[in-house]
Amino acid sequence: MGVSMADLKEKAPPQGGGGKSPFNRRERPGRRMPGVPPLPKLPRGDSFWLNLATSVLLLLLLAGAYSYFAGVSEEPQHIPISQLAGDIEADKVSTIVVVGEELEITYADKTKRISKKEPDSSLTTTLSNYGVSKEALAKVSIDIKRQSSWQFWLTALAPFLAPLLLIAFFVWYLSRQVRGAGMQAFSFGQSKPRITDPNDLVSRVTFKDVAGAKEAKEELLEIVDFLKNPKKFLDIGARIPKGILLMGAPGTGKTLLARAVAGEAGVPFFSISGSEFVEMFVGVGASRVRDLFLTAKRAAPAIIFVDEIDAVGRVRGTGVGGGNDEREQTLNQILVEMDGFEPNEKVIVMAATNRPDVLDPALLRPGRFDRRVTIDLPDRFDRLEILKIHSRKKPFAEDISLEVIAERTPGFSGADLYSLMNEGAILAARENRKTIAQYDLIRSIEKVMLGPERKSHVLNKKEKEITAYHEAGHALVASVLPYADPVHKISIISRGRAAGYTLKLPLDDKKMQSKREFLDDIAMSLGGYVAEKTVFGDITTGPSNDLQVLTALARDMVTRYGMSDKMGTVALEGEGGRALFGRGVEDKSYSEKVSSEIDAEVKKIIDEAYKKAQTIITNHRKLLNAIAARLVEVETIERDEFEKILVVHGITPKKKQDIEHQPIV
Repeated sequence: MGVSMADLKEKAPPQGGGGKSPFNRRERPGRRMPGVPPLPKLPRGDSFWLNLATSVLLLLLLAGAYSYFAGVSEEPQHIPISQLAGDIEADKVSTIVVVGEELEITYADKTKRISKKEPDSSLTTTLSNYGVSKEALAKVSIDIKRQSSWQFWLTALAPFLAPLLLIAFFVWYLSRQVRGAGMQAFSFGQSKPRITDPNDLVSRVTFKDVAGAKEAKEELLEIVDFLKNPKKFLDIGARIPKGILLMGAPGTGKTLLARAVAGEAGVPFFSISGSEFVEMFVGVGASRVRDLFLTAKRAAPAIIFVDEIDAVGRVRGTGVGGGNDEREQTLNQILVEMDGFEPNEKVIVMAATNRPDVLDPALLRPGRFDRRVTIDLPDRFDRLEILKIHSRKKPFAEDISLEVIAERTPGFSGADLYSLMNEGAILAARENRKTIAQYDLIRSIEKVMLGPERKSHVLNKKEKEITAYHEAGHALVASVLPYADPVHKISIISRGRAAGYTLKLPLDDKKMQSKREFLDDIAMSLGGYVAEKTVFGDITTGPSNDLQVLTALARDMVTRYGMSDKMGTVALEGEGGRALFGRGVEDKSYSEKVSSEIDAEVKKIIDEAYKKAQTIITNHRKLLNAIAARLVEVETIERDEFEKILVVHGITPKKKQDIEHQPIV
C-alpha cells in the first residue's frame, strides 16, 4: 500500500473557554454565564433511572408497611348468630357492641369474636328467636354505637388505600415532569453559546498562541483595530466588514484564530456551532439566531463566531423539504440579522467552514460575509513553530529534534501536529519513561497518518512474502522514477486496514503538482500490483485500495486538470457538485460519447503507467528481490538502510537539489 500525505485526517485539539462575566444581566435558562461553574448534574439518562429507582423503592416501602400493619391487626374470628346464642346461654359472653348490623363480641376470657344480626330486627329479638332467655341476656352488657360516614368509607377503602396512594404519587410525578418539559419548551428558542470572558487570563488566546498563518493574522489585525478603536474608522467614513469567513482545511486553526481576535481586542467571544441552531421544533433555529444576536448587541463590542456554518448556510432549495425546511428558515434569519446591523453596533460576525463551495451566495455577498480569509496548511517553518507551542510543559530527551519532525510532516495540519505531540507523550508514558524521545515522535507520525500497529494481525509465511514483494514494488518504482517522492520507510507490519505500507514524503512543501508528477504517482501506485503479478503470476486483494486511488487520480487528470491530449483544455467536472442530502452530486454536463472518451483516456493513462512500472520491475528484478528479502527478515526498512540498498544496485538516492532542478510540465 502506497501512502501519501493526502491520506491525513483531522484530529482537532481541544479548546478551552470560560471566565468571569463582564455583563450585568440575569441568567436565563439554557445559558451558563462565564466564570460560574455549573452545578453538578447527572446526565439525563442517569436522572431518569434514579427517579425510577426512587419510585420502585417507595412502592416497596408502601407495600411492606401495608402488609405489616395488616398482619399486626389480626382480624377477629367470625361466628354465626346461633353460636353466639349458645355462648350467651352458657354464660361465656361478657360484652356485645352493636355497630349497625355488625356485632363485636368480647368473651369472659377476653377473646373477641364478630358476628352479624338479622337485618331489620333488633338484637334481643334475634337472640330470643334463637332461644336465649331473658335471664341469660341480662347478664350481657350490650352497647349500641352509631357508625359515622367517614368510618364507613375508611373501613370500605382500607384494602385499596395503599394502591390509591401509589397511583396518586405517580400522577403527581408525571405531572411534574410534564410541567418541567413545558418550561423547557420555552427555552428552546434561546441560544446556548459558549461565552469567553476577555478578562479571563487562563482561557484567553492571543496571536502569540497562534503559530503560522501570517497572512491570515495580518487580515484579522484590522478587525482587532476596529474593535479597539472604532472611532478612527468611523470618522473617516470607513465601515469595517460585518462578516469574516475563515476558510481552510480541517484542523488548520480557524476556531483558534477567531478566539485570538477576541483575545487581542479584549471583547467577549460568543462561540456556537452551526448545527446547534436547528432542533426538531419548527422556528427554534430562527429564534436562537435572534436571541444570539440580541445578546451580543447588549455586550458590544463583541464577536459572534459560528463554527461549521455550512451546517445551516448551504445553498437553499437543496434539502429534502425543498425551500421550506427548518435549516433554511435559520439561514434566512441569519441573513436578516446581518443586514439589520447598524454601523455603530460594534458586533463582528466570524464563521468557519472547510466547504465554502456549498454556501448560499446570499451569505457571501457584500454586506454579509464579504471578507474571506483563507488559512492554508502550515509550511515547514510554520510546522516548527506549531510544534514548539505544543511542546510546552513536555519533558524531552536530549536527542529530540523538532526540526526533523517538521521536515517529516509535510501536509500535516495544526491539529495533526497537536495529535502527534500528544501521541508521543502517550507512547513514552506507556513505556514508563519520564521523557519523550525522538523515536516516540517518529512513531507518532506513522500513527497519526496510518493508525496504530496491529501486532495481533500476524501474516502467515506466504502472505508475508507477497506483502514484502508488494511493498518492494512500490518502493522500487518510486525510487527509479524521477518525479516520484522519495521513500522514507517500508514496512510489512500492519497498520490500520493495511497489511503493509510504503511511506513516501516530498523533500519540500508543494503548492502544486505537475502532469509528470501525477503520472509517476500512478506508476508508483501500480508498482505493488505489477510486482505481485510478475513474481507470483497471480493477484491478491492487496492492491485494491491502490487501484481505487490511481483511477480517481487519472480521472481527475482528464476531467478537471486538462491533462489529456485528446480531451484538451476542458474542465468537464468540478471539485464539488450540486449539494444534495449533505453531499456533492455531480451534474453530468456532457454526452455519453464524451463519457466513453473520458473512460478511454483514463484507461490509456493507467495502461501507460502500468507498462512503465512493469519495465522498471523487470529491469531491476535483483533489486526487487533484495528489498523483499530484507523486508521478510526485519519487517521494516528505514530510509538510510533503503538508500544503501539502492546504491549497492546502482540507483542514486534522490536529493533535494535533484527535485529543485526538474522542469515543471
